[in-house]
Formats: sequence, structure tokens, C-alpha cells
Amino acid sequence: MFNEVYDVIVVGAGHAGSEAAAAAANMGSKTLLVTMNLQNIAQMSCNPAMGGIAKGQIVREIDALGGYSGIVSDTSAIQFKMLNKSKGPAMWSPRVQSDRMRFAEDWRMLLEGTANLDFYQEMVSGLLVEGGKVVGVRTSLGIQIKGKSVVLTNGTFLNGLIHIGDKNFGGGRAGERAATGITEQLVDLGFDSGRMKTGTPPRVDGRSLDFSKMSEQPGDENPEKFSYLKATRPLTKQRACHMTYTSLEVHDLLREGFDRSPMFNGRIKSLGPRYCPSIEDKINRFADKDRHQLFIEPEGWNTCEVYVNGFSTSLPEDVQFKALRSVVGFENVKFFRPGYAIEYDYFPPTQLKHTLETKIVQGLYFAGQINGTTGYEEAASQGLMAGINASLKVNEKDAFTLKRDEAYIGVLIDDLITKGTEEPYRMFTSRAEYRTLLRQDNADLRLTPKGFELGLASENRLRRMEEKHQAAKNFVSFFETTSVKPEEINPILESKKSAKVNQSGKLFKVFARPNIDMADIRKVESVESYIQDHNLDREIIEQAEIQVKYAGYIAKEKNNADKLTRLEYVKIPEGFDYSQIKSMSFEAREKLKNIQPTTVSQASRISGVSPNDISVLLVYMGR
Repeated sequence: MFNEVYDVIVVGAGHAGSEAAAAAANMGSKTLLVTMNLQNIAQMSCNPAMGGIAKGQIVREIDALGGYSGIVSDTSAIQFKMLNKSKGPAMWSPRVQSDRMRFAEDWRMLLEGTANLDFYQEMVSGLLVEGGKVVGVRTSLGIQIKGKSVVLTNGTFLNGLIHIGDKNFGGGRAGERAATGITEQLVDLGFDSGRMKTGTPPRVDGRSLDFSKMSEQPGDENPEKFSYLKATRPLTKQRACHMTYTSLEVHDLLREGFDRSPMFNGRIKSLGPRYCPSIEDKINRFADKDRHQLFIEPEGWNTCEVYVNGFSTSLPEDVQFKALRSVVGFENVKFFRPGYAIEYDYFPPTQLKHTLETKIVQGLYFAGQINGTTGYEEAASQGLMAGINASLKVNEKDAFTLKRDEAYIGVLIDDLITKGTEEPYRMFTSRAEYRTLLRQDNADLRLTPKGFELGLASENRLRRMEEKHQAAKNFVSFFETTSVKPEEINPILESKKSAKVNQSGKLFKVFARPNIDMADIRKVESVESYIQDHNLDREIIEQAEIQVKYAGYIAKEKNNADKLTRLEYVKIPEGFDYSQIKSMSFEAREKLKNIQPTTVSQASRISGVSPNDISVLLVYMGR
């Protein structure tokens, strides 16, 4: 069946695997996507949504590089919200509520329309490794498929174990079996492995809920979209979500099942996501809270299935049902399926290079939850980077990595490789020290040229980015060179309780005031005329406003990034012997030996390596 040798074999077709396969194939590599069930490509295993705090920035970055997640998020969206709009633009984060079935269908259609990509449905039970290099995979039927590189994106399927109360059974997702064989082989090859857990809430019948008792959560009045391509369109109609709350009565009912909870009786020993705890964990850790929010999210345009966000649980199904029936609006609730927790194998990501290639086996890449992350967006971005680098490696081209001041994707991968993680890793804006530079609005300006060089971003996409960049630059220049008279600007300033001006001055200076926004400055006739004459769209107007109002902050952060980036160019020789540096602390020597950083900058970010240790290292290297 498989006589040819593939350039890239991707194992698993979740968010990471789908992006990896698309990237490798679009870069011209002969690619095979192997998954246990082709009907579940890009399945939204948990909540039906893409984006959110920092996650929205990642989706925009994937899109800017030429990935598919942003496009599919737009075509399958049922609601759009820009989160954190009351804060500065570095915090703005797009999020869409998705039609779960349409999301998976659109992903599959995009993949099937991708040249150089083959599909095969079966479980991969092992790797073919020769001389420290991967040469293919072995399936559960014993079929050997040869490949020059392999990307593992197994999600929660590696020895997955599902827990519902005092019951547990093997599975990688509800209704799907676990994957076996790979973990054991990797451990034999010298890899360290661990266990993590995550969970999901019940799915319920929306026809059985009383939404009149809940508060409606509509989408944005003027919704935007994820992809920078003009081919996708903002929503013209949206579905509302709703919000309700738990209560002390609900909490008491949940506590009745704690003795049967796998979280509290010791059956689950692995750590779950800190920032997305189960409902039983919330009422246990925050015992002083008399209620918790529940977001009631529709699963699509037409289905009556509803996702109960905030009620993730592994309690017995009868306890889940009894407690939910005491939630306002859920008095007559009917279940589609109970919530559950799942334990699965992962591999500490310090065993990887920044390309996501493993240090032990050449040509083998890990992406997604196998690296200890949680979230569709984090997984998709890793898949994209692994697919890119696998394709580059087999074609003997230089690796592609992103620095911390270039992308949230760079922050994510650097955190994983340098610091590792012992609990499911989730991206936040606070993890990015250069978040003023890494905004969701400028991901295309930062990354589309790189995507174009890789062969992922089209020339049309690049041209559109360049036009946006030039138009915004020209608009900013207009503010810098155009003056406004006191009699025209002072009424506007008075209305905003801002100090009046006594003489004509540049618009830039007035617009830069914190209490003056674009709506105010457009009342100046010359500004509105410029916008109309140049047919500027919302994207360009927003970009120019940010560049004017945050020019000082952006320049300062760019300067700080440039200073620290210099250490990125100080390379550490491969296989460097840290044991010979006796004046370095023992902990630093051990950490550096295990992680094997490639640059002094990366070494400086390792926990346990002090500034003094870095100074010693630089002196030893003749710097």
C-alpha cells in the first residue's frame, strides 16, 4: 500500500496535526496524515470556540504565516467578540464562538484541497528508528510506512484514561479508543514521560433550558474576523451565549459526591490545568465563594446541543445531573452526555529543540498536548512550526524559529523548551514581556513576510499586508505633518475636558492625548476628508491610531527587545561541557547540561541559572 517514502508523516489529526500537515504539504513536501478516525479531523474536543486572551493573538499569527486556523475560525463562526477592549491594544484579544460540526468539516475540506497531502485511517503503534534517526511509522495492523520525518501530535490519546466518578476506561476522547505503544517505545529510546489530566463539562439539550432566567451575552455590535485575507467575511448575524451561576445549594450537592470523585480519592494523581479548573476543584479551592459563573454556549447554528462552560467535572454522572438541575435555568435539564476527566501521557518539552525536533531522535517532532500544553490555539501553533521545520529539514534548508519579541508563538515554544512544564501550559498576555509589540492587530506586519519566504503565505496576502502597512504609515505621516487651528480643535478638547491649545499645532500631538480617540479626531474636517479620499478601512484606521497613541511605548519596548536580542546571537557550541566551569553553581551546570540551550539568551531564561552564572559563562566563552 505504501511503496513511496514520504517527506513528512503527521500522526494525529487534531489542531496540531492538521496545521502540521497543511504546512508541510503547502511547502511542497510529500505528506501523509495518519489518524485513528478521519471523521474527526480537527475535532473541537472541549469548548466550541477559538481565540481568547492571548490565544486570539496566536490564531492571528498562525493566519499571518499562512496557516488555516484563522480561516476556518471565520467560516465556522457563530459569534465574535474582541475581549479586553476596555484595556490597551496589547491586551485586545479576538475570540469566536464556533459551529463545532462546520469547523471540523471546513478543516477537512481545506486539507482535502491541499496538494501533496495523503490521508490514512489507522492507529500508529510505533516508530521506525534506525541509527538514532526516525525512518517511518508502524501501524496497529503491522504496516510499515517509510518517512524522512515524523510529527507526533497525539493529543490526549497516548494511554488515555477517562474518569467519570468511580468508573474509568481507556479512551482518548468520548467514544474513541486510546493510542498505545508509542509511549513505551519512546521511553525505551531514552525519553522521560509524565501524566497530565484535563476535563470537559456535560453537554446538554438546549431545548430543556430556560434562557429567560439567564443573562444574554451577545457578540460585538460591529464584529471583526480572524483572517487577514479578504476571502473571509465578518458575521452579519450572530448567535447569543447566556450566563447563569452556581449557588451554595449546587455546591452542597456537588460535595456529596466528593468521596466518589477521582480527583479527591486518589485515582487521578496527575495535575490538571491551573487556569481551567473543574467545578469540584473550584468549590474546594475557593470555599469562600458562594457562586461561580457558567457560560452557556451553543454548539452551532442549528443544533440544540449546548456546552456548559465552567462546569468541567469528573464527578459521578448522577451527582452532575442532580447539581445542574439546581442551577437557575437548568431546572429541567436533559443531558446529551456527562462531563469527564482524562489522563494522558506527555513528554516534558525540555527534550526538544526550538524547532520542536527531539534531541534524542533526529527527524522526530512533537507538537501539541504531547508537549504539556492545553488549548486548541497553543496546539495549532506548535503543529504549524513542527510541520514547517520538518519540511525544511528534509529539504536540507535552514530551520525556522521565532524569537520572544517576534510572536506569541515564539514565547510559547521558548517557555516550553527552556522552562519546561509540570502542569498543562496555557498562554496569557502576561507571559509575553514584549506584548506591546505582539498585538493581534499587527500579526500580519510581523509575520506575513516570513510566511511568504517559507512559501506558505501567498503573494496576494503579502501584497495586501504591504498595502495596509503603507496606508497606515501614510496616515500617521498625515498626523505628523498636518496642523490644526485652535478654533477648530478647542471645541473638541473642551467636550472631552482636555486642556485647550493657544496656537496651531500638529494633529499628532493632539491625537496622542490619552483622552482623545479616533471618533474625536475625525471631527476635524481634514482628518475625515483624508479618510474618505483614501478610502481607509477600519483595519488601517485602527492601526494608525495605535501607532500614534502608543508610539512612545512601542519605541521603548522595541529598544529593550533589541538590547536583549543581542545575546541571541551569542551561540553556545553544540555539546558544550558545562562540568568544566567550576565557578558556576552546581544547579546551573546541571540545568544547562540537561537542557542544552543553543544561545546565551536562552540559557539566561532557565530557572535556576543566575545572572552571575551567565557572566561566568560569557567570560569562559571569551566574551
